[in-house]
Amino acid sequence: MSDASDADIHEWISFEDDDELRTWEFDATFLRSNYQCIWGCGCQGVLDEPAEELHQGCCSYGAHFVDEDDVQTVVRAFVRTSPEHMQFHAKATKGGFLRAGDGPGDDENGPPTTTRVVDGACIFLNRPGFEGGAGCALHIAAEAAGERPIDWKPNVCWQLPIRVDHFTDDQGHVLSRLREWKRRDWGDGGADFAWWCTEAPEAFSGSRPFYLTARDEIVELVGERVYDRLVELLERPDWVPLPHPVARRS
Repeated sequence: MSDASDADIHEWISFEDDDELRTWEFDATFLRSNYQCIWGCGCQGVLDEPAEELHQGCCSYGAHFVDEDDVQTVVRAFVRTSPEHMQFHAKATKGGFLRAGDGPGDDENGPPTTTRVVDGACIFLNRPGFEGGAGCALHIAAEAAGERPIDWKPNVCWQLPIRVDHFTDDQGHVLSRLREWKRRDWGDGGADFAWWCTEAPEAFSGSRPFYLTARDEIVELVGERVYDRLVELLERPDWVPLPHPVARRS
């Protein structure tokens, strides 16, 4: 039987939204943790075997788009991305960078729902050794343009490892819950990952709490007014939420 200290127990912050018929819930344990993305610095990827040397992170299967607006964000970004920033620019220009997917609501004539996979990973992923820099070409091009990468990339790519779920009750009241992205959120395939970052002690190595390092992403998801209220509650004097389960096990 597992010790209680090893259980996946989190503390939460909840408050009513004065401007909407909505309740917000936030995973305080995760947001106050020192989680950081360690792509290229120990991330073992999402394949069924550890593959740190590939530097693929969670880009092995391409990015799934949430809607047509998400697709168009990347279409506009690609137009502004040059070959110096994108290793597979020629392939994307000739054969396209989108492919038909199998997401909910798709049909034979539906829009492409994922980025194309080239040589075992997303077409936008520059491999180690590329002169323009390894990593997401859209991210690199956005920074070169002096803009935010989250305004260039597919939603899933900048939101990970954050997830927001919305639930509406019979009276029309919305519950919006922001939490860490878990294996189960990938569907059946998540169980096959050899490694997942929010379970790994290597990823809990940041110098600042996650709610600060991920400020832009959280604001994009919930709005600045809600984020400011969240910060007030997270920074209450003499209150620290339960440490993250990974930290408790380390």
